[in-house]
Amino acid sequence: MGGTFGAELVERWQKAVASLRQRSPLPRPSRWMWTADVIVAVVLAACTVAAAHSRSRDVPLPPMVVPIPPEVPVPGAETSAPFVRVETVQHLAAVQPWQLALAALTALPLTVRRRYPLSAFWAVICASLLFNQRLGGGDATVYTFLSCVVAAYSAAVYSPYRARALVSLPAGASVLALLHDENFPSVTPGLWPFLALLGVGLAANAVHTWKQRVRVLQEEHEAATRLAVHRERSRIARELHDVVTHNVSVMVIQAGAARKVMDAAPDRARDALLAVEAGGRTAMAELRHAMGLLTMTPEEEPALAPQPGLGQLAALADRVRETGVPVELTVTGTPAPLSAGADLAAYRVVQEALTNAVRHAVGAKVRIAVDHLPDAVHIEVSDTGGTPAARVAPGGGRGLTGLRERLAVYGGTLQAAARVTGGFRVTAVIPVGVEEPA
Repeated sequence: MGGTFGAELVERWQKAVASLRQRSPLPRPSRWMWTADVIVAVVLAACTVAAAHSRSRDVPLPPMVVPIPPEVPVPGAETSAPFVRVETVQHLAAVQPWQLALAALTALPLTVRRRYPLSAFWAVICASLLFNQRLGGGDATVYTFLSCVVAAYSAAVYSPYRARALVSLPAGASVLALLHDENFPSVTPGLWPFLALLGVGLAANAVHTWKQRVRVLQEEHEAATRLAVHRERSRIARELHDVVTHNVSVMVIQAGAARKVMDAAPDRARDALLAVEAGGRTAMAELRHAMGLLTMTPEEEPALAPQPGLGQLAALADRVRETGVPVELTVTGTPAPLSAGADLAAYRVVQEALTNAVRHAVGAKVRIAVDHLPDAVHIEVSDTGGTPAARVAPGGGRGLTGLRERLAVYGGTLQAAARVTGGFRVTAVIPVGVEEPA
């Protein structure tokens, strides 16, 4: 019991630490947010500059001691006169430019407090420390303190780096607390209601901001889920298209040939029907594999038959030859290992090209050339041209489009165009060594 409870605590602690390390970006600030931040920064900077200007014009000098002679001198007495302590005030004619610039820098970084909250926080803290050490006191300290509060609030609420914010806020507060005489203003009893209302407003805004962040994260998660579902549906549709179209086309051609020679040559009709049966079995096996990928568990994976690849091109060419289409297969080079997905995509390229030749180029000769290079696999499937099979509607090009998308996942390319001498050519290039996408 105790061990289970301890394991749960450790797991929760690990999740909390992982959440602190994660980056949770906020939505981009709107135009109104930018305008509000600029107004706040300019107003605080103007107030700080005005307070610094007023402060610099009334700087007390060190006290002067002035002797006053006595009214009635006494003979023989010590000649001494009382001293009067006199305070004098120096009036400066102008404010130093660096003082005004430093005063403005205590608030101007707040213009980017939503976009770069941690950077704005430390910029305000450093500028306020320098300013208060050089020309602090009076109303200026009030405005610099407000700028630090706004910057700290922005870092806590808007920073996407939670761990950095948790470290930066206590560090900045500790530096200000160590030099509290220069950086903390004197609070009168009349300011307490204002401070209480300010705290309530900041807390309410923080809650609203966190709700907005949760809503945005939920929307992003839902959008990512919808995109993943759409991609999976597209992948399944392409796989089913490749499997069904090729095998059904071959079966239709074989069945038509069996019907034509059934009376004149029963043996040829029997061979054609056997080819139809073999094509049906192949289609069922590939469909079972495709559907099994959707419902299998990790324990069931070894029970599935391996997916076809370039190693099965000879068997694919033999099945097409049985339909009466002359197919020439040429393989050159040393085969390099491809990922399972890339190998299947290469097989589907040849399968789709052969299917199109069977359906739309009856009487044509087909040539398959596979060239294994050190860095890529080149595949070319071309036919000499022919006439479309009976009752075959023009294709919509979805098969080739799906193949382009599939090859693009592995960095490959696909080109399909008519040949000048007649017929059609499909060319694919698949890089070697590309890992399976996550």
